[in-house]
Amino acid sequence: MSDLFKVEPTPPLAEALRPKTLDEVIGQSHLLGSGKPLRLAFESGKPHSMILWGPPGVGKTTLARLTATAFKCEFIALSAVFSGVKDIRAAMEQAEQNLSMGKHTILFVDEIHRFNKSQQDALLPYAESGLVTFIGATTENPSFEVNSALLSRAQVYVLKSLTEDELKQLVAIAQDKALSHLHLEDAAIDTLVGYADGDARRLLNLLEQTSTAAKAAGTTQITPEFIQNALTLNARRFDKGGDNFYDQISALHKSVRGSNPDAALYWLCRMLDGGADARYLSRRIVRMAWEDIGLADPRAIQLANDAATTYERLGSPEGELALGQAVIYLAIAAKSNAGYNAFNQAMAFVKQDKSREVPVHLRNAPTKLMKELGYGHEYRYAHDEPNAYAAGETYLPDGIEEHGWYQPVPRGLEIKIAEKLALLKKWDEEAGKE
Repeated sequence: MSDLFKVEPTPPLAEALRPKTLDEVIGQSHLLGSGKPLRLAFESGKPHSMILWGPPGVGKTTLARLTATAFKCEFIALSAVFSGVKDIRAAMEQAEQNLSMGKHTILFVDEIHRFNKSQQDALLPYAESGLVTFIGATTENPSFEVNSALLSRAQVYVLKSLTEDELKQLVAIAQDKALSHLHLEDAAIDTLVGYADGDARRLLNLLEQTSTAAKAAGTTQITPEFIQNALTLNARRFDKGGDNFYDQISALHKSVRGSNPDAALYWLCRMLDGGADARYLSRRIVRMAWEDIGLADPRAIQLANDAATTYERLGSPEGELALGQAVIYLAIAAKSNAGYNAFNQAMAFVKQDKSREVPVHLRNAPTKLMKELGYGHEYRYAHDEPNAYAAGETYLPDGIEEHGWYQPVPRGLEIKIAEKLALLKKWDEEAGKE
């Protein structure tokens, strides 16, 4: 009797519009187009283990479910956030029951990168035996986050964020199937697509929130102003610790190195807008100054340090201006990695070389005994020499040639540095130094 009053929950729009066939999937044409890898995999007639790697909301779960449907398999889904070895064993017991009834099982593990090594290892024997076909989904680079043994048994497919045109196709489908009562202005669609940031699920959630807000406001006309006022629009998707994070900091660094201030500002603002730690960014900016500018323009190093200090004092958002101006200056500054290369070469040499004694004439002689042993004997005090330079003197341990690790570039202050080094070399040669 109670079943008469049972109310089924209304599924979210994203779930209601989940594709039922491969042809309904929007996006991923590089994998699902005619003759493309995943399309061929579906047409092969035999499922295989795979890892679906891509940002949120691009269809990883949908493709896993469609795999089970296409191959008429039972579908078991686990979330690596909430599941452990116990849940894996329970899933395997269910898979054995399925097999006894003539059904093969697709085991889908969402966010597989959240499983630790032992949990991932627990999947191996079942994937190897063929009891289940394993499908993992991850937003992180599987090369780093998935055990090599498991990775070697699965084909990796890289999924991409949806383009603006693909997201607009999704809006049209949503309007046709569920939101025909709403009149979305083109500019309103552009606003929603912009905030979705390539994430189909996020777009559908925004559309659902828009529909709810419109009903409460008693309107069907959706403008950009209505969306801005009615919805809580979060910052764009940003991965603070994964590939997206390191790709963007790499793009910022390379834009500075490439002397493109607009690109450098763009990537800095993208990361700040996405919630990156500005203190981390300020440390990276200081690193850029030392690595890519160095002595070609020492002011860049000071400016980078000053920007970091300014941010510490002012915080966000005021302090972010200092970081922005720092990356502009670094981008337009003369570039040199001569000091960076010299340091790395010297470190590599010292690591492979034996321990060498400090030459006697360079040793400190604070005691009488040390002086009697010759410490500091025949040391030439540079300030007492012509031009404050002890021409022909040596400062390296015996048996080490001067490698010339530091080679100034013909840019910025290093032009003057190179001229100074050439003059010192000339004086050394005149003093008979080889």
